[in-house]
Amino acid sequence: MIVIMQQEATEEQIGAVVERLTKNGFQAHLSRGVERTIIGVIGDRTRLFDMALEAMPGVEKVVPVLQPYKLASRAFHPENSLVPVGDLVIGGEEVHVMAGPCAVESEEQLLETAVQVRAAGATVLRGGAFKPRTSPYSFQGLEEEGLKILARARELTGLKIVTEVMDTRSLPLVAEYADILQIGARNMQNFTLLREVARINKPVLLKRGMSATIEEWLLAAEYIMSGGNHQVILCERGIRTFETYTRNTLDLSAVPVVKYLSHLPVVVDPSHGLGKWRFVPAMARAAIAAGADGLLVEVHPNPAEALCDGPQSLTPENFRQMMEELARVAEVMGRRLGGGAGPCSCR
Repeated sequence: MIVIMQQEATEEQIGAVVERLTKNGFQAHLSRGVERTIIGVIGDRTRLFDMALEAMPGVEKVVPVLQPYKLASRAFHPENSLVPVGDLVIGGEEVHVMAGPCAVESEEQLLETAVQVRAAGATVLRGGAFKPRTSPYSFQGLEEEGLKILARARELTGLKIVTEVMDTRSLPLVAEYADILQIGARNMQNFTLLREVARINKPVLLKRGMSATIEEWLLAAEYIMSGGNHQVILCERGIRTFETYTRNTLDLSAVPVVKYLSHLPVVVDPSHGLGKWRFVPAMARAAIAAGADGLLVEVHPNPAEALCDGPQSLTPENFRQMMEELARVAEVMGRRLGGGAGPCSCR
């Protein structure tokens, strides 16, 4: 349910409604818009009707929320959410590009990539230290050493770090190093992990599961938000369909749909969505045109030698060319790329 306050409602009246809800066992979440304040209510809605909230001073009306996800719903929070990551803001006018290799393989490989993507205009460095792989014989990541290398790359370039957390055991360690915690597609419905991530006061990049519906994806976000962490960034990374030519089917229709249903920012991962590097720039351009707030792109200095996902990785030169194209698309859409291209203050 949501309680819509009158435009002229005072802080005292808003506080009285929140206090009454809290005393009756409900969770109340304030959303302050330009013209209205909305109070999202979590709890047994049958009891809510007995409280006669519409009779309280300052209350305009009480409206049921039909979606099973509440906190992630745009009905609860009509305006777009902005997720700060240090001095960056995800979900605002700027489109942020997160780029880097699938996996941290060595210090030389990561630092070279970090310098290159920073110069091309990326604002966040991606790289996996813990790698969930389909085969147990595939490269599993450098683990803590990989996190330390990511930290050195951040110090060198100023890029923020997004890296995946695989389980509750490694969560404290990853949270110590990462600026954004990534929940991978395979873990989207790992509800134990989602509950633990909710306790960490850091932004969370929540990837859509490869067979997940949009509703299931938003309910996964609800797990994190209901635990107290509202810093959720959704990531469309392709879903499994009958098509086999590409690795997955990149569902760009999810971008406008989710932005209609939810207030959370949405980024797109065309690298995993396609699995073939030559198609990544086209889908990256299309993602921005569809309204995406950011991109997650794989870049490797030598894709042919990559230990993970080489076929879908751009070279630094291909990435630079793509970024020039994306800047023009963003401008047409009335937005701009964050972190204008230029040399980093490397030392």
